[in-house]
Amino acid sequence: MFDKESYYLVQEKRHGKEKQELFQKAHVAIAGLGGLGSHVAVMLARLGIGTLTLVDFDVVDETNIHRQHYDLQDIGKEKTKALKEQLMRVNPYAVYHCYTQKVVPENVVTLFNHAQIICEAFDKADQKAMLAEAVLTQLPQTYLIGGNGMAGTKSANLMKVQKAMKRYYVCGDGMSDVANSCLFAPRVVLCAAMQATQIMRLILNDETI
Repeated sequence: MFDKESYYLVQEKRHGKEKQELFQKAHVAIAGLGGLGSHVAVMLARLGIGTLTLVDFDVVDETNIHRQHYDLQDIGKEKTKALKEQLMRVNPYAVYHCYTQKVVPENVVTLFNHAQIICEAFDKADQKAMLAEAVLTQLPQTYLIGGNGMAGTKSANLMKVQKAMKRYYVCGDGMSDVANSCLFAPRVVLCAAMQATQIMRLILNDETI
């Protein structure tokens, strides 16, 4: 039986005891569980992040399958429910707080107050701006990791992590727009991996380049 003790012993052997302890103590929230958020959640679960808060008001549909971390059997399910089922198969020993509701300025503190880091994984620019303003003004101790520019098929070398403000990092190419190009899985997942990496580095207090 692969119990909790065995699970984290393996994690410690792979990551190192000190790093794994930091991962287990961490609380990360993900706002939006689509192409970015669903992949970020899976990567963080594999790291052994102790608590994940997952927020999305939507359900999985057939247009999501080409780029989001869902499969055909998830169609019609709430994204919070479908993703938690996946995460429980990856890491059943983490704590998952799931909220099937829309994020608005009035509920940002209620939803995310206990998280050290929030991953912004929205589709629309106005939603991204709303969350950034709300987090940076209402949650003065919280980091925000956003995504901007992952559409199209241009080189992966154009993608990067930029420190926009003291507690705000943005991942992507900063240029491509879904209004002018399609979203393809490789670039979406690349941006999600950059977000997950920056989250990991903040948890580990890694300031190296």
